[in-house]
Amino acid sequence: ANLQAKRALDAISGCNSCIASEDNDSIDVASVHSMSSSRFECDVDDVNCNDDECNGEEAYFDDFEEKLLQAFDNTSNKSVKSRCNALQLIKNAFTTRFMFDFIVERKLTVTDILERCLKRGKGEEQGYAAILATVVCISLGPGSETDAIFKEIQAHLLVTMLDPTALPWNRSKCSSALGLCCFIAGIGAESIDSIMDALHTVFSASFYKGNGVPPVHNPEITALHSSALLAWTLLLTIQSASLVLRLAEKHMKRIIELLDSSDVELRIAAGEAITVLHEISRECDADFEIDRMDILCEKLKALATDSQKFRAKKERRIQRSSFRDVLRAVEEGEPPSIQIKFGRERLLINSWSRKRQYDAFCQVLASGMNLHLTENELLRDIFELGPPLDLTIGQKTSKFERHMGNLAASKARTKTRGKLRDKRADVMAI
Repeated sequence: ANLQAKRALDAISGCNSCIASEDNDSIDVASVHSMSSSRFECDVDDVNCNDDECNGEEAYFDDFEEKLLQAFDNTSNKSVKSRCNALQLIKNAFTTRFMFDFIVERKLTVTDILERCLKRGKGEEQGYAAILATVVCISLGPGSETDAIFKEIQAHLLVTMLDPTALPWNRSKCSSALGLCCFIAGIGAESIDSIMDALHTVFSASFYKGNGVPPVHNPEITALHSSALLAWTLLLTIQSASLVLRLAEKHMKRIIELLDSSDVELRIAAGEAITVLHEISRECDADFEIDRMDILCEKLKALATDSQKFRAKKERRIQRSSFRDVLRAVEEGEPPSIQIKFGRERLLINSWSRKRQYDAFCQVLASGMNLHLTENELLRDIFELGPPLDLTIGQKTSKFERHMGNLAASKARTKTRGKLRDKRADVMAI
């Protein structure tokens, strides 16, 4: 626990940043593969404890909360950069530690920060606030607290996402936040449908134009369309199979058009949307087939074997790997089979819906994903992991714990010897 507080304090201090996904939104095939089972980069057995260091461990808890509350105050700083840094520090704290009680006790303060930064934020402030809103909802899980917070910020997220004058990066983060927060909160079917319609409005700007030619957008706009499409696909996973079947019949043809996009992220996002629509529709109608399946398969085969030199080498590798899986899913109905190890547990990803859910959480939590899979009941419920395990059973004692035990035993021996010496001195005096 002491090391967990130390790790979180490092995250707040900006000394050991562990979240990289917010600065690099590129889709990586490796995002669904096994992450390190260790939560911390340092090995406890390599820590050389002296008395001052060991006594100082207890102060990390107080320092952690003090720095976190200071970051809360800094969200109202006059400097935009200071406010953005404060939002990042709070988000880092909430991803590197599971802080349900801390957030519940300060629910009004957290809500006020999110609402203020989303409504009146400048520069990238709205984007960082949207990311923090997502982490807060993940930490709280489904319930009245999350519902209340999302009710206050939903309109601000929608306004920013649909505002063509807003920064594309901010709009992208707001679209992702809408998808995940809506996925967690209990807002009702009508609200989910309206949010999905808004997300569709955003990414539909990449559909063919009237002349049948894909539009050309700058990378920031295609990243926005990719985020909106992924959020829309995530919400498909909590809709009824019959509704998804109707959506597939209505939108599949236009989504296939996105496979011709010049942006690799948007092409891969379109491939994932196709597989999720196809998978869930098959649950409702086992005979469901995509119109003009032969043309779609030819297009997927071309993407799965693409070797065009004008594309970057890494881009071609990621695309080929992704579309080989998409092609097998469409042609043969083959689901993914990915095993993720964290701690002493394993998570099996065996459907495209579950893969989309895992990727959505992983993108926000990044290296904090292992911790939340271990302790967060929301994620353990979604991925059917059961109640959190008691990690103290059979756990090897760390060097720090052994040192503290030896130190306590040494102090006890010193006291006992002192008493014996006093007794011997009294006897000698007599």
